[in-house]
Amino acid sequence: MPKINVLPLSLRNKIAAGEVVERPSSVVKELIENSIDAGSTRITVETSHAGKRLIRVSDNGIGMEREDVLLAFERYATSKISDERDLFHITTMGFRGEALSSIASVAKVRLTTAPRKNNETVLASGTCIELIGGEVKEIKDCPVLGTSIEVKDLFFNTPARRKFLKSDTTENYHIIDTVTRAALAHFPIGFILHMDGSEVLHLPAAFALRERLLQVYGKEFIDGLLETESESGQARVKAFFSTPVNLRNNKNNQFLFINGRPVKDQSVAYAVYKAFEGMLPKEKHPIFFIFLELDPSRVDFNVHPAKREVRFENKSSVFELVYQAVSKTLKHGVTEPWRNEKKKDGAGDNAGVMEYWRTEKRTEEVPHYSNASESPLLHCSETSSPFVGPFAESVPFLYLGDTLVAVSDMKGVTVIDYHAAHERINYERFLKKTGIPSYPLLFPQQVKLPQGEYRVVLDHLAMLNDFGLEVDDFGHGTLLVRSLPEPLRDADAAALMSDVAAALLERDRGMGKEGDAHLEPLEVTRKKIAARLACHSSIRGKEVPDGARIAALMKSLDAADNPHTCPHGRPTRVVVSLEELRRMFRK
Repeated sequence: MPKINVLPLSLRNKIAAGEVVERPSSVVKELIENSIDAGSTRITVETSHAGKRLIRVSDNGIGMEREDVLLAFERYATSKISDERDLFHITTMGFRGEALSSIASVAKVRLTTAPRKNNETVLASGTCIELIGGEVKEIKDCPVLGTSIEVKDLFFNTPARRKFLKSDTTENYHIIDTVTRAALAHFPIGFILHMDGSEVLHLPAAFALRERLLQVYGKEFIDGLLETESESGQARVKAFFSTPVNLRNNKNNQFLFINGRPVKDQSVAYAVYKAFEGMLPKEKHPIFFIFLELDPSRVDFNVHPAKREVRFENKSSVFELVYQAVSKTLKHGVTEPWRNEKKKDGAGDNAGVMEYWRTEKRTEEVPHYSNASESPLLHCSETSSPFVGPFAESVPFLYLGDTLVAVSDMKGVTVIDYHAAHERINYERFLKKTGIPSYPLLFPQQVKLPQGEYRVVLDHLAMLNDFGLEVDDFGHGTLLVRSLPEPLRDADAAALMSDVAAALLERDRGMGKEGDAHLEPLEVTRKKIAARLACHSSIRGKEVPDGARIAALMKSLDAADNPHTCPHGRPTRVVVSLEELRRMFRK
């Protein structure tokens, strides 16, 4: 008996669906792309139960004739390309002819459509087709206004796939993100998104990219971005990106679009980071929206099953175009106020481990000396002991640079990363809810977030309140921040809420670093939020603590449950014993 079998068509389609349809947002993406290719000027997306029960996409595009409807759900049936040359000159969003057949094989699908007449969408006699698991159940004539496709009970016949879907909150976030990316890439098209009967996005057709960004992110966000345009040969780039004082702790607001298609490419992202070289603090990330227009024959979109990655004919020229555009604008658009301006990330001069650190300013800017011997940090005060005692109120120390200081005692030298140590202390205080009062804001701050981040924050308001972060829904993607945890009283509320949303979205992406595998997801989320808040409220490299603050830091660190690492797993201190030092000097 032969061991190799030719798989039946239904099974082949389900295997193909595994590449094209990863989750409900994949269906939304494919259907929106079809609507864009159909010349639509208005696209409406409706979902129920995070797209698991229903996804409906309606548009006012050119529609289809009955003959095309019959062929549309066949695999590799497409109107986008006809021969091999077209495959290397892609000008449409879709081109493989796989999406509809793959979606239909794992769902119950109903399509109604009629060809547009005289460039107007009017009620007309059209075609209605229904499929279940890829099999046509009914096809008939029906009155139709535009084109509408419904996808019900996704993965109803592949329960194993359905089991791996994430929570409704996470799946909704991905759907919102998918619609938002399509809206950013195609600003002349109006987009509407309804979820479970509620309007989540309403973006009228815009006249320019900046207007569409304004619709999605709000005026305050856009006013903090620089804008640039550049051309080289047949390549053109338009970019919006943050200044060196408007940075984030995550990469959530980094977007790349090539010929209207949202993609990811490390070389283009690296070009932006290279332009920011010398301006980015450690673990900070720029916001950017890069819109590239390239000759379709010089970029290959057929290298990823979901078309999320591309291959450039000349990667170095694309890198250079983006790098030069961003770096020149940074050079001329920023007159280096970022070097002296206090960072708006919650790490103000008054952030501290103890309340007493708030009542008296005990930090200073990093000093610069022409001769290292002039630095007072190299000398101990006359009144302080050269050794650190367990109850010392102040300790002599040597500032090494960055966030590192060295403290000596009779047993050797301890090198402390005071930012990491402060993070550990604040992290445990946030988790235990001890010693961190809530600071009511005199004037509550309005924070506008992208819809995905906005909705995930709304789902966790009670948890945030436990951390002293009192937030209310102000409607239309806006949050009202009424109070902050005391160590974060000077924080940039917008950056803080964006970072908190990023932590919440990691709930389904695996466990944390401190043996979280046995914890419930909710507890894992609490730890992630505590880590983000601790990072925002801890001393930064711009500040050099004095001896009293270092002493208080060491005392609090010794009392921590895990004093050896910060919440991210980095060491808080390294001890070099006197014996090790003697061996180094061959004594």
